[in-house]
Amino acid sequence: MEGYPLNPIAIAIGPFEVHWYGLIIGFGIALGFYLAAKEGDRLGLPKDTFADLLIWAIPLAIISARIYYVLFQWEYYSQHPGDIIKIWNGGIAIHGALIGAVATAVVFSKAKNISFWKLADIAAPSIILGQAIGRWGNFMNQEAHGGEVTRSFLENLHLPEFIINQMYIDGQYYHPTFLYESIWNFAGFLLLLGLRKVNLKRGELFLIYVMWYSIGRFFIEGLRTDSLMLTDSLRIAQVISLVLLAAAAILLFIRRSRKSNQRPYNSLANE
Repeated sequence: MEGYPLNPIAIAIGPFEVHWYGLIIGFGIALGFYLAAKEGDRLGLPKDTFADLLIWAIPLAIISARIYYVLFQWEYYSQHPGDIIKIWNGGIAIHGALIGAVATAVVFSKAKNISFWKLADIAAPSIILGQAIGRWGNFMNQEAHGGEVTRSFLENLHLPEFIINQMYIDGQYYHPTFLYESIWNFAGFLLLLGLRKVNLKRGELFLIYVMWYSIGRFFIEGLRTDSLMLTDSLRIAQVISLVLLAAAAILLFIRRSRKSNQRPYNSLANE
């Protein structure tokens, strides 16, 4: 029997509303920051490096994520310009956020004379963990879901009742693709934590993150019904995922072939 969907609003005081979407994403950012800052201290980064970085990276990543989404939905937003700022209703693209965050980190690392690759390696597990958590914001908004399925299909996945009920939208059940990606990303988080102990060369942990995320995103995106489209048949996220996967693999090969000038992950040197 169908249940009621969860309320996407966590707190409402008069006209003031706090949405679960924002709270969940904020929690993912906070937890990721804690883990990155702790690892940065262990590897000899100057104190407050990640705090200083996030002051710039968070707003710029959110802005670039929103711009990315709005540009590929311009047919709608050109007619509803007032909705452009309503990010609490969803509509921030992860690839857009990554573009903004990486660009910010590149400039920041040069200004602070810190290796970008060292920053990226330390941040990689935090980023993918934040993505795993953030997908639950999509869950609360009943978005980022896949195509139609039956209730029995969801029950056969042994999902808890609250997830099954939340996937009942406008009279139909849908693939919980938010959950598929959250699980994939959490598995990637555990993988990256394990690879830290292998002591890879600097930059390799971040590139493995890019490859892992891109593989999962490519296949999961194919199940979704709300994809941003490049053409009538090409999903933007799948195209970007393939490009990033290939670029990361090539760069990993190139950096691995230059063994003499690559510091190991656990090196305390920041340059």
